[in-house]
Amino acid sequence: MRMLVLGAGLQGSACAFDLLQDPEVTEVRLADLHVDNLAPFLAPYVGTRLRPVQLDVRDRAAVLPHMEACDAVMSAAPYYFNRDLAEWAIAGKAHFSDLGGNTEIVSEQKQLDAAALAAGISVIPDCGVAPGMVNILAQHGIEQMDATDAVRIYVGGLPQAPEPPLNYQIVYSLEGVLDYYTTLSWIIRDGKRQQVKALSEIVPVDFPAPLGTLEAFHTAGGLSTLGFRYEGKIPTMEYKTLRYPGHAKLMEAIRDLGLLDLEPVEVKGVRVRPRDVAVAVMNPRLNKPKGKDLVALRVTVSGTKGGAPCTIEWNLVDRYDETHGISAMMRCTGYSLAITGLMQVRGQVTRQGVCTPDEAMPGAAYIAALAARGVMLAERRA
Repeated sequence: MRMLVLGAGLQGSACAFDLLQDPEVTEVRLADLHVDNLAPFLAPYVGTRLRPVQLDVRDRAAVLPHMEACDAVMSAAPYYFNRDLAEWAIAGKAHFSDLGGNTEIVSEQKQLDAAALAAGISVIPDCGVAPGMVNILAQHGIEQMDATDAVRIYVGGLPQAPEPPLNYQIVYSLEGVLDYYTTLSWIIRDGKRQQVKALSEIVPVDFPAPLGTLEAFHTAGGLSTLGFRYEGKIPTMEYKTLRYPGHAKLMEAIRDLGLLDLEPVEVKGVRVRPRDVAVAVMNPRLNKPKGKDLVALRVTVSGTKGGAPCTIEWNLVDRYDETHGISAMMRCTGYSLAITGLMQVRGQVTRQGVCTPDEAMPGAAYIAALAARGVMLAERRA
């Protein structure tokens, strides 16, 4: 089994590492513009089963031969490349998955469904944590109900040792976080899709000690196409981000003061975007290279089964891997992408063509694959 991973950043490196733990994977090509400074945990594999490849993902002529030589392609590149990369993978007859995160791009990829079916391959976008893992869990719960009343999803990447004032550290991209904090969030309420303001409707969410009580608030992107699929079918569906208490109100004040705006303003004769300044100022303060993180997650599906009320809930608190130096966010995101690619090649996904994880990934097998990697989801039924 030969696998191509696009992007040698945090998530791509974790994806490559996970693939290399599978004895059926004979080669992993890890492609990026810069491959001369790979993550230390990949060093033992270079020159054997890991092949670093210097590659520009915008260059179809350079990318396509690698796709044609591999069984599956996993993209940890920025989301705006994924539509074209999916099309090229179809041309190369290689399964394709990506970390997604942008519903408009996913909709564009959906238009490639007929071509993917004709090529005999599957294309699965949105394969990270949220969207990704949580959508698979939500679908798995929905399938076990006779009727579903509500789906509530809570996820957060957090520092194990929070520092004021925000009690947050960067776990993937500050620009991405700020985009979620400033974009309207799609939810289903009373069976209809509607939008609510990010950082709103804060609720407490309790986890076992030592984590304790977190706060959850609306942010964009987590539901992805799940909200479109179940509009008019499920009365309530929402996605919220988890943070330590007090974070949302601080970020709301920063946002409402205009400090996250994208429209340029004049400062001493220079036109600058407030958000660019915010990122430049906040990034070094929130970037903690030695900070150990955790991922907290809760997915609750409520409805009826056999005429009686039923609730299925999954909880996860995953922590930084001390042995390998791999963050919890890398484990949950990069490993999820790797699991998707492996299941595609093995024919374990439920359909070919272009489909989101909740449409294609078998829930029980996916949960078992995570458990085999030490990412343990605790299930509770009531």
